[in-house]
Amino acid sequence: MTDELHTIVDLIRYGASRFNAAGLTFGHSYDNALDEATQLTLHALHLPHDIGPAYGQARVTLAEKEEVLALFLRRIEERVPAAYLTGEAWFAGLSFKSDPRALVPRSPIAELIEAGFEPWLGGREVRRALDLCTGSGCIAIAMAHYNPDWHVDGIDLSDDALALARENQERLHVDNLRLLKSDLFAALSGEHYDLIVTNPPYVTNDETDALPREYSHEPELGLRAGDDGLDLALRILRDAPLHLTEDGLLVCEVGEAEQALVRLLPELPLAWVEFKVGQMGIFVAERHDLVKHNQRIRELADARERDAAPAAASLF
Repeated sequence: MTDELHTIVDLIRYGASRFNAAGLTFGHSYDNALDEATQLTLHALHLPHDIGPAYGQARVTLAEKEEVLALFLRRIEERVPAAYLTGEAWFAGLSFKSDPRALVPRSPIAELIEAGFEPWLGGREVRRALDLCTGSGCIAIAMAHYNPDWHVDGIDLSDDALALARENQERLHVDNLRLLKSDLFAALSGEHYDLIVTNPPYVTNDETDALPREYSHEPELGLRAGDDGLDLALRILRDAPLHLTEDGLLVCEVGEAEQALVRLLPELPLAWVEFKVGQMGIFVAERHDLVKHNQRIRELADARERDAAPAAASLF
């Protein structure tokens, strides 16, 4: 069957067909079989991701075909996300190194970064910005890249993720970024920011346990967030006012935990962002609203931490 594959387009079409027939799960940078097949084919052929369509009819050598088909086979048999196979993921128009030390970059926050966080900032000046749970560093680095006058901090608890983020910082030659190890705000005493952006873990325990195999290659630390997906988000909502300037803004992604958050805190004014593809579980909150409702937020977050403490202690 593969003897009849002669051109780049032949390989891409074949890969997409095989991926769909194998029932692969998409969503790590690309959301469909055709785009993933294109990504893997061009990577194996050492061609740029934005090569013109005219090259689609270019013929491949036998050795090149074997390279492409080997990547297809790994994608199907091992269920490894395509970005881990290529070692590259695109985010906010930038190329990031991607490997199992951190989640594959894919947050819709990229669209906010490219739009300068407008209209949400409303023209407010940003001098310092923070990316909590930075992972591969994609959000922090993209913010720093597009806003060279900002001073950006990127925070993560994982040494592995921070090592990858530092490699990406060097890859993209960003010098207005500081990467720090911290459990959320723990290491940021006295630090204040005009803008805090965060894409914390927000997948429920049940959903994490049931995720397709593709997600098993990613660090669970970046996914699991309790029974309703809000264990970290509530801590962030509680503590963010201590680290926001008076007019500061919090942008937080909670994905499908959005409904649970609205049920828990119906009185908290949250602006849910509409993206090109619709609402994606990302809210914007003003510092003054977080301060006004801090008592209720604190009750909820503190209760989570008390419940988690005995479970953590039982591990030792």
